[in-house]
Amino acid sequence: MQKLLLHSCCGPCSTVVIERLKERFDVTVFYFNPNIEPREEYEKRKAEQKKVCLFHGVPFVDGDYDNEGWRNFVKGLEGEPEGGKRCEQCFVFRLRKTAQLAKARGFDLFATTLSVSPHKNTELINRVGEEIYREEQIEFLPESFKKKDGYLRSIQISKDLNLYRQNYCGCDFSNWHKNK
Repeated sequence: MQKLLLHSCCGPCSTVVIERLKERFDVTVFYFNPNIEPREEYEKRKAEQKKVCLFHGVPFVDGDYDNEGWRNFVKGLEGEPEGGKRCEQCFVFRLRKTAQLAKARGFDLFATTLSVSPHKNTELINRVGEEIYREEQIEFLPESFKKKDGYLRSIQISKDLNLYRQNYCGCDFSNWHKNK
C-alpha cells in the first residue's frame, strides 16, 4: 500500500477524508497550519485533529507554528478577499511544506483535506498541488473530497465525535472578512 502524507487543515475536515483514503493508502496526517490565529485557536484545532487521528488509528505529525513565516509569505495580500490571492499563497505555503516533508520521510505521495470544504476552490487547490508536485518531484493526489456528500459526512462524523467546528478558515484576515 502506498504511503500518503495528508495535510490537514482541521479535525472536522479530515474526518471523511481519512475515512475515504485509508481504504486505499497508508495515511499519516500532517497538521501544518501556521495561518491559524490566534495561537489559542490553533492549539484548539490541533487537539481536535489529534482526536480524529486516534479515532481513525492513523499517525499524527505536528508541523511548526511558523505564523511569522506565513505572514511574511502573504505580505501585501492582507486586504485580498477571502478566496483570493492570499488564500492561493496560503495553499502554496502549506502544501509545499507538506510535499517537502513527504519527500524527506519517504512517502509516495501527498494530499490535502482542503478540498472537502464547499468554501474552498478545489480546482485551485489541485492546481497548486500539481505545481508543487512538479517543483518537489513527489506525487500529489488531486481529489475533490466534497463530492459524494463529503462535506455533509464530515459534519455528521464531527457531531458523532463531538468535535469543535470553527466558523472561519483560520487567519485573522479571514476572520475579519467574516465579521465585516
